[in-house]
Amino acid sequence: MTARRRPRGPALRRVAALCAASLLTLTGCAGAGALDDTGGHTLNVLMVNNPQMLDLEKLTAEHFTRQTGIRVHFTVLPEDDVRDKISQDFSSQAGQYDIGSISNYEVPFYARNKWLTPLDDKAAATPSYDQDDVLKPIRTSLTAADGHTYAEPFYGESSFLMYRKDLLKAKGLTMPAHPTWHQVADIAAKLDGAKPGVRGICLRGQPGWGQMAAPLTTVVNTFGGTWFTKDWQAELDSPDFTKATDFYVDLLRHHGERGAAQAGYTECLNDMEQGRVAMWYDSTAAAGPLEAKDSPVAGKLGYAPAPVEKTKSSGWLYTWALAVQKASKHQSDAWRFVSWATSKSYEQLAGKELGWSRAPAGKRASTFTNPAYRKASAAFADATASAISSARPDDPGVQPRPAPGIQFVGIPEFSALGTRVSQNISSAIAGGTSVAAALHDSQQLAARVAATYAK
Repeated sequence: MTARRRPRGPALRRVAALCAASLLTLTGCAGAGALDDTGGHTLNVLMVNNPQMLDLEKLTAEHFTRQTGIRVHFTVLPEDDVRDKISQDFSSQAGQYDIGSISNYEVPFYARNKWLTPLDDKAAATPSYDQDDVLKPIRTSLTAADGHTYAEPFYGESSFLMYRKDLLKAKGLTMPAHPTWHQVADIAAKLDGAKPGVRGICLRGQPGWGQMAAPLTTVVNTFGGTWFTKDWQAELDSPDFTKATDFYVDLLRHHGERGAAQAGYTECLNDMEQGRVAMWYDSTAAAGPLEAKDSPVAGKLGYAPAPVEKTKSSGWLYTWALAVQKASKHQSDAWRFVSWATSKSYEQLAGKELGWSRAPAGKRASTFTNPAYRKASAAFADATASAISSARPDDPGVQPRPAPGIQFVGIPEFSALGTRVSQNISSAIAGGTSVAAALHDSQQLAARVAATYAK
């Protein structure tokens, strides 16, 4: 998917014409601070193309710009593309984008490199924002070592198993209250062909540290594996890591979605919504779109905790959050947008306009006690809250870890390492190599990263 760009209006076209007349470069003209005819500014926002973000794009002009005079120009990209683009712009402090959607993985590194504006003082100066209402696990994940908060959560998530209750019932199957992965694999095999064209389960197979590497790592954790030991020994070819990866790849190859090697979050969401798969292990945030009024599977789904093997829980902890680039020349306007988009009032707006199941929840305690949200999200609200509260980013497996993280390793090098490793494993899903060969090559990559920390 290419960048989605909103028309910028007659006023901004007049500004562009003046720039051209003055022989200014396009880059110099298109900066985030171009004045519009309301006296406000245009903010440039770069964000991921997940459904809740697309809803934000739709609601902004009428409900934010109309009230503030601040125009917002969105560039919306797939997950891997948006990460690369934000990293390039924020690391260079180019200031092309005022705001970016980043996660709790990036915040510690971006903050340490001074690419972000601290937001805790701004939140404290905005009493209506109610920072204390943000769930503690989410708030802590966006707080850097210096004690400052550098991003505000747009939505929070863990992971769980989504399944078609009607298909299980038709096959005489019952989902265990706390399923193991081997139980899930057995159910997936029995659900293949439950209806013409239906596959047993969807799992991400698309390369990317934030794509396939995320759910796979939770499987590795609960099977007893780890990317690195506490003393920085790479473990990708260890028996437990190998067993978990063999299991994941075999499950996809035998009972997974079609085109699994290129299927990520968006593809699995579409497959689940369109009834092409019977189960899906992924983000708790997916339940909202799946239970929306216009979803073909609304009311047909059940939700179970993330499957386990050797651990009591295995769900991840993640938040897509909005951060302000330190180089932005419009800090005040940027905070006004961030505080609006991540506020209680925006959740209420989204709930009213789009239906509460599509509100960007999972970040505020008040949401889980809101009667309207609980009514619309009765199928998954408690399962989501339980998954978030039980996530263990500092202790996700059976052995001590050298860095925090459940579905990632909290070091800057993991974005490149996780992507390279996932490319190898995706090739195994596609049948281009064996798991053993994929992990042999991946072990060499991980060992080089480990060596920089073990010294």
